[in-house]
Amino acid sequence: MRKVTLFFCTVLFISSVCVFDCFGAYDVMIKSGRIYDGSGGPAYVADVAIEDDLIAAIGQLDADANLVINAQGFAVAPGFINMLSWANDTLIEDGRSQSDIRQGVTLEVMGEGFSMGPLNEMMKRDMLESQGQIKFAVEWTTLGEYLEYLERKGVSTNVASFVGASTVRIHALGYQDRAPTYIELQKMQQLAAQAMREGALGVSSALIYAPG
Repeated sequence: MRKVTLFFCTVLFISSVCVFDCFGAYDVMIKSGRIYDGSGGPAYVADVAIEDDLIAAIGQLDADANLVINAQGFAVAPGFINMLSWANDTLIEDGRSQSDIRQGVTLEVMGEGFSMGPLNEMMKRDMLESQGQIKFAVEWTTLGEYLEYLERKGVSTNVASFVGASTVRIHALGYQDRAPTYIELQKMQQLAAQAMREGALGVSSALIYAPG
C-alpha cells in the first residue's frame, strides 16, 4: 500500500508539481469508488487522494485525510467536457453553472461558429440589442478579454473557446453575401491569429448558418 503512495509522491516531486509528506494527511480522500479514469479501460475500485487541488495518489491507500468521502457504490471519473457549450451568456448571469456542474461537467468549450470576440462597435450594439432575459454590458472587445471577464466575475467551471469563423467574417465585412476581398481576408486572418495568441483553441465554423 505504501508503494502506490510513494510512487505518486516521487513522480510529483520530480515534476515539481507539489511536494508534501507522503505519509501525512491528504486534503481529501475519496474512498472505495469505482474509478473510470478516461483511458477506455475497465473500471476498478480504488481510493483517490487529493493534495493542493491535485490528484496525489490512486490505489488502495492507507493514509489519513482532512476530508474523507465514502464513494462506495458510486462512479469516480475525471470531469466531463462540454465540447459544444452555449454557456456564453448564462455564465455571465450565474457563474456557479449548477446545471452542468451537477452533471459532472467541469470544462465548457464555447465558440461554435460564433464566439464572444473579437467584436467591433457594430457587433457590440448587435449583441446588446439581441439580448433576451439575460442582460449584460459588453465590457470586452477581444476573445481573450471576454475570457478574462468571466474569470474576474468568477465561474465554477473551467472555460475555453474557439474563435468563430463567422465572428471574424462579420468583423471584417459585416453580413454581406459575397466573398471577402484580399484586404478583408487578411483582416480576418489577423483577427483569428490574435485570438489564437489569446488562448483560442482553434477556428470553428458552422457552415449551415449565415454568414458562415
